[in-house]
Amino acid sequence: MMIHLEHVSKHYQMGAVRVTALDDVSLTIDQGEFVVVLGPSGSGKTTLLNIIGALDTPTGGTVRINGNDLLLHRAADRFKFRRETVSFIFQTFNLFPGLTALENVQFVLDMANAPRSRERAAEVLASVGLGERLHHFPHELSGGEQQRVAIARALATGNPVLLADEPTGELDFQTGIQILGLLQAQAAAGKTVLVVTHNREISRIADRVIELSSGRIVRDGPPRDGKAAISDLQW
Repeated sequence: MMIHLEHVSKHYQMGAVRVTALDDVSLTIDQGEFVVVLGPSGSGKTTLLNIIGALDTPTGGTVRINGNDLLLHRAADRFKFRRETVSFIFQTFNLFPGLTALENVQFVLDMANAPRSRERAAEVLASVGLGERLHHFPHELSGGEQQRVAIARALATGNPVLLADEPTGELDFQTGIQILGLLQAQAAAGKTVLVVTHNREISRIADRVIELSSGRIVRDGPPRDGKAAISDLQW
């Protein structure tokens, strides 16, 4: 198993009110699975993603990712885990505006002390169709191109787990389809891919759909009508 959560809960205290973001969540996800976590705003899906990615800690339960028991890790160990095990793709891209596409990707490789960082960054950008846009700054790129830079940055380190939070939320339909195709290809290559979304249509191409409501898993299984091809999607 790549991801294993057992009886995980997350509570927040907001004044006198106790808010439950996750409520007794247990799941196991294997290497190479393409999983869509589906639910409306406030269902707990981003909290789940953040706990899997060691950006947040649960109130209770067990979290093991790629053999790492995250609850036993110190802050420095959790940083090392994030650097070596998980990569994030966010709806808002989170690119450095003063760096070119090449430099944005190279930055994460330099942080990881990876060899040939500049060459590797160029190779990964070419693999997502941006070989001719290496020296463009984010403001010179379209939304879809910026998201592809963000994906290239996530892929550059070769981490086995890829976590995407609403990766098509800011994109038009055609560009969103391109991004989903890139993510699906990563799962086919052996990475474990989790996509968080409120868009039920995206769940049709998943190997598995985990539906959340009020912090609890209400369904976990294949798409309701069978797995669809990307070309069948519409929204």
